[in-house]
Amino acid sequence: MAAELPTALDVYRARARLRGRVAHTPLLPAPRLAQLSGAEQVLLKLETLQPSGSFKLRGATNALLCLDADALQRGVVTASTGNHGRAVAWAARVAGVACTVCLSSLVPEHKAQAVRDLGAAVVRAGSDQNAAVTEALRLTSERGLGYIPPFDHPDVIAGQGTLGLELLEDATELDTLLIPLSGGGLLAGVALAAKTINPALHIVGVSPERGAAMIASLAAKHPVDVPEEPTLADSLGGGIGLDNRYTFALAQQLLDDVVQVSEAEIARAMRDLYRHERLVTEGAAAVGAAVLARGGVPGGGRRVATIITGNNVDMEHFTRIVNGESVE
Repeated sequence: MAAELPTALDVYRARARLRGRVAHTPLLPAPRLAQLSGAEQVLLKLETLQPSGSFKLRGATNALLCLDADALQRGVVTASTGNHGRAVAWAARVAGVACTVCLSSLVPEHKAQAVRDLGAAVVRAGSDQNAAVTEALRLTSERGLGYIPPFDHPDVIAGQGTLGLELLEDATELDTLLIPLSGGGLLAGVALAAKTINPALHIVGVSPERGAAMIASLAAKHPVDVPEEPTLADSLGGGIGLDNRYTFALAQQLLDDVVQVSEAEIARAMRDLYRHERLVTEGAAAVGAAVLARGGVPGGGRRVATIITGNNVDMEHFTRIVNGESVE
Protein backbone atom coordinates (compact mmCIF):
# COMPACT_ATOMS: atom_id res chain seq x y z
CA MET A 1 0.00 0.00 0.00
CA ALA A 2 1.41 3.38 -1.04
CA ALA A 3 2.21 5.84 1.73
CA GLU A 4 -0.08 8.83 2.10
CA LEU A 5 2.05 11.82 1.20
CA PRO A 6 1.95 15.02 3.26
CA THR A 7 -0.07 17.89 1.82
CA ALA A 8 0.01 21.66 1.93
CA LEU A 9 -2.57 21.50 4.72
CA ASP A 10 -0.02 19.61 6.83
CA VAL A 11 2.46 22.43 6.23
CA TYR A 12 -0.03 25.10 7.32
CA ARG A 13 -0.81 23.06 10.45
CA ALA A 14 2.92 22.79 11.14
CA ARG A 15 3.27 26.55 10.88
CA ALA A 16 0.59 27.04 13.52
CA ARG A 17 2.33 24.46 15.73
CA LEU A 18 5.75 26.11 15.32
CA ARG A 19 4.65 29.71 15.88
CA GLY A 20 6.95 31.22 18.49
CA ARG A 21 9.23 28.16 18.46
CA VAL A 22 11.27 28.85 15.31
CA ALA A 23 12.43 32.06 13.66
CA HIS A 24 10.82 33.64 10.60
CA THR A 25 14.16 34.16 8.88
CA PRO A 26 14.95 37.11 6.59
CA LEU A 27 15.82 37.31 2.91
CA LEU A 28 19.14 38.98 2.07
CA PRO A 29 19.68 40.46 -1.42
CA ALA A 30 22.90 39.21 -3.04
CA PRO A 31 23.71 41.68 -5.84
CA ARG A 32 27.03 40.06 -6.72
CA LEU A 33 25.38 36.68 -7.30
CA ALA A 34 22.73 38.43 -9.38
CA GLN A 35 25.47 39.97 -11.51
CA LEU A 36 27.35 36.68 -11.92
CA SER A 37 24.24 34.71 -12.81
CA GLY A 38 22.59 37.35 -14.99
CA ALA A 39 19.50 37.34 -12.77
CA GLU A 40 17.53 40.46 -12.01
CA GLN A 41 17.55 39.60 -8.32
CA VAL A 42 19.04 36.91 -6.07
CA LEU A 43 17.77 36.47 -2.52
CA LEU A 44 19.35 34.38 0.23
CA LYS A 45 17.02 32.81 2.82
CA LEU A 46 19.05 32.95 6.04
CA GLU A 47 18.23 29.78 7.96
CA THR A 48 21.59 30.29 9.66
CA LEU A 49 19.62 32.56 12.02
CA GLN A 50 17.58 29.70 13.48
CA PRO A 51 18.47 29.14 17.16
CA SER A 52 20.06 25.77 16.32
CA GLY A 53 21.98 27.23 13.38
CA SER A 54 20.02 25.50 10.60
CA PHE A 55 16.62 24.95 9.00
CA LYS A 56 16.46 21.50 10.60
CA LEU A 57 14.90 23.01 13.71
CA ARG A 58 11.60 23.35 11.82
CA GLY A 59 11.12 19.67 11.01
CA ALA A 60 12.63 18.40 14.25
CA THR A 61 10.41 20.58 16.43
CA ASN A 62 7.26 19.78 14.48
CA ALA A 63 7.94 16.03 14.63
CA LEU A 64 8.72 16.14 18.35
CA LEU A 65 5.51 18.05 19.08
CA CYS A 66 3.53 15.39 17.19
CA LEU A 67 4.82 12.50 19.35
CA ASP A 68 2.55 11.06 22.01
CA ALA A 69 3.13 11.73 25.70
CA ASP A 70 4.40 8.21 26.45
CA ALA A 71 7.15 8.46 23.84
CA LEU A 72 8.20 11.88 25.12
CA GLN A 73 8.39 10.56 28.67
CA ARG A 74 10.79 7.80 27.57
CA GLY A 75 12.82 10.17 25.42
CA VAL A 76 13.60 10.63 21.72
CA VAL A 77 16.27 9.29 19.42
CA THR A 78 17.41 10.19 15.93
CA ALA A 79 20.14 9.59 13.36
CA SER A 80 21.79 12.51 11.66
CA THR A 81 24.61 13.86 9.53
CA GLY A 82 24.86 16.62 12.14
CA ASN A 83 22.33 19.41 11.82
CA HIS A 84 19.19 17.34 12.34
CA GLY A 85 20.72 15.85 15.47
CA ARG A 86 21.52 19.30 16.80
CA ALA A 87 17.97 20.45 15.99
CA VAL A 88 16.36 17.46 17.74
CA ALA A 89 18.64 18.02 20.73
CA TRP A 90 17.60 21.69 20.83
CA ALA A 91 13.88 20.92 20.55
CA ALA A 92 14.18 18.16 23.17
CA ARG A 93 15.97 20.45 25.62
CA VAL A 94 13.27 23.10 25.23
CA ALA A 95 10.59 20.45 25.85
CA GLY A 96 12.46 18.86 28.77
CA VAL A 97 12.81 15.53 26.96
CA ALA A 98 15.81 13.18 27.04
CA CYS A 99 17.53 12.84 23.67
CA THR A 100 19.98 10.44 22.00
CA VAL A 101 21.59 11.19 18.62
CA CYS A 102 23.26 8.50 16.48
CA LEU A 103 26.06 9.75 14.22
CA SER A 104 28.34 7.93 11.78
CA SER A 105 32.11 8.38 11.79
CA LEU A 106 31.79 10.74 8.80
CA VAL A 107 30.05 13.41 10.90
CA PRO A 108 32.66 16.00 11.98
CA GLU A 109 33.47 16.05 15.69
CA HIS A 110 32.49 19.71 16.06
CA LYS A 111 28.93 18.75 15.10
CA ALA A 112 28.93 15.87 17.57
CA GLN A 113 30.17 18.21 20.31
CA ALA A 114 27.45 20.75 19.47
CA VAL A 115 24.88 18.00 20.12
CA ARG A 116 26.50 17.10 23.44
CA ASP A 117 26.56 20.76 24.44
CA LEU A 118 22.76 20.74 24.21
CA GLY A 119 22.56 17.92 26.76
CA ALA A 120 21.93 15.04 24.35
CA ALA A 121 23.78 11.72 24.35
CA VAL A 122 25.82 10.97 21.21
CA VAL A 123 26.24 7.42 19.93
CA ARG A 124 28.80 6.87 17.16
CA ALA A 125 27.65 4.08 14.84
CA GLY A 126 29.37 2.79 11.71
CA SER A 127 30.89 4.59 8.76
CA ASP A 128 27.80 5.97 7.03
CA GLN A 129 24.32 7.35 7.63
CA ASN A 130 22.66 3.97 7.06
CA ALA A 131 24.56 2.55 10.03
CA ALA A 132 23.51 5.48 12.20
CA VAL A 133 19.86 4.95 11.22
CA THR A 134 20.10 1.23 12.00
CA GLU A 135 21.43 2.01 15.48
CA ALA A 136 18.70 4.61 16.10
CA LEU A 137 16.03 2.11 15.13
CA ARG A 138 17.60 -0.50 17.41
CA LEU A 139 17.45 1.92 20.33
CA THR A 140 13.86 2.79 19.43
CA SER A 141 12.88 -0.88 19.65
CA GLU A 142 15.00 -1.72 22.66
CA ARG A 143 14.12 1.28 24.84
CA GLY A 144 10.75 2.37 23.46
CA LEU A 145 12.08 5.79 22.49
CA GLY A 146 10.29 8.16 20.15
CA TYR A 147 12.12 8.07 16.79
CA ILE A 148 12.42 11.33 14.83
CA PRO A 149 13.70 10.47 11.32
CA PRO A 150 16.11 12.91 9.67
CA PHE A 151 14.00 13.51 6.55
CA ASP A 152 11.63 10.76 5.36
CA HIS A 153 8.65 11.47 7.61
CA PRO A 154 5.47 13.52 7.05
CA ASP A 155 5.90 15.63 10.20
CA VAL A 156 9.53 16.42 9.39
CA ILE A 157 8.63 17.30 5.78
CA ALA A 158 5.72 19.50 6.90
CA GLY A 159 7.95 21.34 9.35
CA GLN A 160 10.55 22.08 6.68
CA GLY A 161 7.73 23.20 4.41
CA THR A 162 7.06 26.21 6.64
CA LEU A 163 10.20 27.69 5.12
CA GLY A 164 8.54 27.57 1.70
CA LEU A 165 5.49 29.43 2.98
CA GLU A 166 7.69 32.21 4.32
CA LEU A 167 9.68 32.45 1.10
CA LEU A 168 6.71 32.82 -1.20
CA GLU A 169 4.94 35.24 1.11
CA ASP A 170 8.03 37.45 1.45
CA ALA A 171 9.10 37.21 -2.22
CA THR A 172 5.86 37.13 -4.19
CA GLU A 173 7.50 37.54 -7.62
CA LEU A 174 10.01 34.71 -7.23
CA ASP A 175 10.31 32.49 -10.33
CA THR A 176 13.21 30.14 -9.41
CA LEU A 177 14.20 28.45 -6.17
CA LEU A 178 17.47 26.54 -5.64
CA ILE A 179 17.27 24.05 -2.76
CA PRO A 180 20.14 21.98 -1.33
CA LEU A 181 19.25 18.34 -1.93
CA SER A 182 20.20 15.24 0.03
CA GLY A 183 17.57 12.95 1.57
CA GLY A 184 14.94 15.34 0.28
CA GLY A 185 13.13 16.46 3.43
CA LEU A 186 13.88 20.13 2.80
CA LEU A 187 13.21 19.87 -0.93
CA ALA A 188 9.96 17.98 -0.44
CA GLY A 189 8.55 20.31 2.19
CA VAL A 190 9.62 23.60 0.63
CA ALA A 191 8.61 22.63 -2.91
CA LEU A 192 5.25 21.32 -1.69
CA ALA A 193 4.46 24.60 0.04
CA ALA A 194 5.96 26.88 -2.61
CA LYS A 195 4.30 25.18 -5.58
CA THR A 196 0.97 25.27 -3.79
CA ILE A 197 1.28 29.07 -3.80
CA ASN A 198 2.94 29.33 -7.23
CA PRO A 199 2.67 26.20 -9.41
CA ALA A 200 4.87 27.82 -12.08
CA LEU A 201 7.84 28.17 -9.72
CA HIS A 202 10.96 26.45 -11.12
CA ILE A 203 12.41 24.17 -8.43
CA VAL A 204 16.09 23.20 -8.69
CA GLY A 205 17.69 20.61 -6.40
CA VAL A 206 21.44 21.07 -5.84
CA SER A 207 23.76 18.33 -4.59
CA PRO A 208 27.53 17.87 -4.33
CA GLU A 209 29.18 15.65 -6.93
CA ARG A 210 30.15 13.27 -4.13
CA GLY A 211 27.44 10.89 -2.93
CA ALA A 212 24.39 12.47 -4.58
CA ALA A 213 21.98 9.69 -3.60
CA MET A 214 18.70 11.43 -4.48
CA ILE A 215 19.91 12.46 -7.92
CA ALA A 216 21.09 8.90 -8.62
CA SER A 217 17.74 7.55 -7.39
CA LEU A 218 15.77 9.95 -9.58
CA ALA A 219 17.82 8.86 -12.60
CA ALA A 220 17.17 5.19 -11.77
CA LYS A 221 13.46 5.90 -11.08
CA HIS A 222 13.71 4.13 -7.72
CA PRO A 223 15.75 4.54 -4.53
CA VAL A 224 19.32 3.29 -4.89
CA ASP A 225 22.32 3.03 -2.62
CA VAL A 226 25.20 5.39 -3.36
CA PRO A 227 28.51 5.16 -1.47
CA GLU A 228 28.79 7.98 1.05
CA GLU A 229 31.93 10.04 0.50
CA PRO A 230 33.62 12.81 2.47
CA THR A 231 32.54 16.21 1.17
CA LEU A 232 32.61 19.84 2.26
CA ALA A 233 28.82 19.60 2.08
CA ASP A 234 28.78 16.92 4.78
CA SER A 235 25.18 17.80 5.76
CA LEU A 236 24.16 16.59 2.30
CA GLY A 237 25.73 13.17 2.81
CA GLY A 238 23.90 9.88 3.31
CA GLY A 239 21.43 7.81 1.33
CA ILE A 240 17.70 8.30 0.92
CA GLY A 241 16.86 4.79 2.18
CA LEU A 242 15.86 1.91 -0.08
CA ASP A 243 12.51 1.85 1.71
CA ASN A 244 11.97 5.60 1.22
CA ARG A 245 8.24 6.32 1.54
CA TYR A 246 7.83 10.07 1.09
CA THR A 247 10.69 12.27 -0.07
CA PHE A 248 11.55 10.33 -3.23
CA ALA A 249 7.95 10.42 -4.48
CA LEU A 250 7.65 14.14 -3.69
CA ALA A 251 10.97 14.89 -5.40
CA GLN A 252 9.75 13.04 -8.50
CA GLN A 253 6.56 15.12 -8.51
CA LEU A 254 7.96 18.55 -7.65
CA LEU A 255 11.53 18.85 -8.97
CA ASP A 256 12.05 20.63 -12.29
CA ASP A 257 15.84 20.38 -12.45
CA VAL A 258 18.86 18.97 -10.62
CA VAL A 259 22.43 20.26 -10.58
CA GLN A 260 25.65 19.00 -9.00
CA VAL A 261 28.60 21.09 -7.84
CA SER A 262 32.23 20.21 -7.27
CA GLU A 263 34.20 20.50 -4.03
CA ALA A 264 36.16 23.42 -5.48
CA GLU A 265 32.91 25.22 -6.36
CA ILE A 266 31.54 24.66 -2.86
CA ALA A 267 34.73 26.04 -1.28
CA ARG A 268 34.67 29.08 -3.58
CA ALA A 269 31.03 29.76 -2.75
CA MET A 270 31.70 29.54 1.00
CA ARG A 271 34.59 31.96 0.58
CA ASP A 272 32.60 34.39 -1.56
CA LEU A 273 29.55 34.36 0.72
CA TYR A 274 31.83 35.33 3.56
CA ARG A 275 33.76 38.00 1.67
CA HIS A 276 30.83 39.63 -0.11
CA GLU A 277 27.82 38.92 2.12
CA ARG A 278 29.59 38.51 5.50
CA LEU A 279 27.99 35.08 5.97
CA VAL A 280 29.55 32.12 7.76
CA THR A 281 28.15 29.05 6.02
CA GLU A 282 28.77 25.34 6.03
CA GLY A 283 29.38 23.63 2.69
CA ALA A 284 25.82 22.38 2.27
CA ALA A 285 24.49 25.91 2.68
CA ALA A 286 26.63 27.23 -0.16
CA VAL A 287 25.68 24.83 -2.97
CA GLY A 288 22.94 27.07 -4.43
CA ALA A 289 25.31 30.02 -4.50
CA ALA A 290 27.90 27.78 -6.19
CA VAL A 291 25.47 27.13 -9.05
CA LEU A 292 24.69 30.82 -9.53
CA ALA A 293 28.38 31.76 -9.49
CA ARG A 294 28.90 29.62 -12.61
CA GLY A 295 26.82 32.09 -14.60
CA GLY A 296 23.22 31.63 -15.68
CA VAL A 297 20.17 30.41 -13.79
CA PRO A 298 18.82 26.87 -14.34
CA GLY A 299 15.58 27.29 -16.26
CA GLY A 300 16.46 30.87 -17.21
CA GLY A 301 14.77 32.55 -14.25
CA ARG A 302 15.17 36.23 -13.37
CA ARG A 303 14.04 36.43 -9.74
CA VAL A 304 15.88 33.76 -7.83
CA ALA A 305 16.27 32.58 -4.25
CA THR A 306 18.43 29.97 -2.60
CA ILE A 307 18.41 28.71 0.97
CA ILE A 308 21.44 29.28 3.18
CA THR A 309 20.64 26.22 5.21
CA GLY A 310 23.10 26.28 8.11
CA ASN A 311 26.27 27.63 9.72
CA ASN A 312 27.39 24.63 11.77
CA VAL A 313 30.95 24.59 10.48
CA ASP A 314 34.27 24.08 12.23
CA MET A 315 35.68 27.62 12.30
CA GLU A 316 39.31 26.55 11.91
CA HIS A 317 38.36 24.63 8.78
CA PHE A 318 36.21 27.53 7.60
CA THR A 319 39.10 29.96 8.07
CA ARG A 320 41.34 27.77 5.91
CA ILE A 321 38.70 27.81 3.18
CA VAL A 322 38.27 31.58 3.38
CA ASN A 323 42.04 31.95 3.13
CA GLY A 324 42.07 29.83 -0.02
CA GLU A 325 43.99 26.90 1.47
CA SER A 326 43.57 23.39 0.07
CA VAL A 327 40.44 21.61 1.31
CA GLU A 328 41.24 18.14 -0.04
